Amino acid sequence: MGVLGAMARHLDTIVGPGVMLLYPLYASMRAIESPSTLDDQQWLTYWVLYSFTTLFELSCYKILLWFPIWPYMKLVFCLWLVLPMFNGAAYIYENYVRQYIKNIASYGGSSNYPEEYKKVLQMMTFDARKAVERYIDRYGPDAFERVVRVAEKEAKKH
Repeated sequence: MGVLGAMARHLDTIVGPGVMLLYPLYASMRAIESPSTLDDQQWLTYWVLYSFTTLFELSCYKILLWFPIWPYMKLVFCLWLVLPMFNGAAYIYENYVRQYIKNIASYGGSSNYPEEYKKVLQMMTFDARKAVERYIDRYGPDAFERVVRVAEKEAKKH
């Protein structure tokens, strides 16, 4: 019984590295090779959340020593993020991060553009979006439409 008790007390140390590092590493490598972007989103979000959790843990180490349940809370949180039946990282991305990104995308002048421009601008990186917005502000929406038409013709050629 002493061995089982010791294993139960150190469950986070025994299971933690596999749950928090090995399986996510393996799944991330598979996601890189797959054509779907959904698994990329799951695992990129996982690594960002895991990094924030680790930074929090490193920053508040002395305070967390007073909470002996902290390693188990971290293990349960990482299990929720990692396990395919929960897909916690994807849930956090869809329900929190994506809303935040949409709010940022709608901020800064793009709210004056027609709906089709907004959709295109939301798919771009921040730098590209700002460059397009500057171009539209400088030369007008008609010039931007001409550029888009020329780009579509070029894309059809290739």
